[in-house]
Amino acid sequence: MLNTLGLAITAGEYPPGSVLRTDEIAERFGASRTVVREVVRVLESMQLVESRRRVGVTVRPDEEWNVYDPRVIRWRLAGADRPRQLRSLTVLRSAVEPVAAGLAAARATPEQCAQLTEAALGMVRTSRGHQLEGYLHHDIAFHRTVLNASGNEMFARLGDVVAEVLTGRTEHSVMFHDPDPAAVTLHVRVAEAVREGDAERAEALTRQIALGALEELDVLAPEQRGPTRLPAPAPAPQPT
Repeated sequence: MLNTLGLAITAGEYPPGSVLRTDEIAERFGASRTVVREVVRVLESMQLVESRRRVGVTVRPDEEWNVYDPRVIRWRLAGADRPRQLRSLTVLRSAVEPVAAGLAAARATPEQCAQLTEAALGMVRTSRGHQLEGYLHHDIAFHRTVLNASGNEMFARLGDVVAEVLTGRTEHSVMFHDPDPAAVTLHVRVAEAVREGDAERAEALTRQIALGALEELDVLAPEQRGPTRLPAPAPAPQPT
């Protein structure tokens, strides 16, 4: 029920201002009102809807949604607006991950460096032979480690967001059958730069990864309004 309603709302089947009656929802899904109230509570926590006394459950405008909620990201990527969502999320990654990689080069623990290297090598092993599920596992681990190793708790909390983006690209076939070898090599080089404490190189290489991801979208999920520019490179982070 939650997934069905979430997908319908984020796909625009219920425009902003639409009213969902709890008794009608209960009848449609054959669910108790207690279950319906719990589903509505979850949707409210994502700011997709709000409950109004004597009105019902009202769909909120999309600019009020919690677009960082992993489930909202998943639902939006499953809809017709997927190309725009992927582009928006990829630009977000391009603004955050290069800086995070630079910080990681200054702050990563030996354990995190080892995790990053292991994930990069796992990407190499699964980058051929249509092993996209295995590749996805290592790709998510790599980017989570970069964000965590930055030492910035705000960046680290974006790990679930990045995981949903990477998963959505794979599940909705917005990837080549085998990853771009150049992109795989860049991940290995980022791991090396972080391990060697080279913040400037780690940031520059990660920015190249982001640029490559955006160029892939131009081919696999083009957007009519054209590509979104990547943010200008920021100064190399300094350890604090």
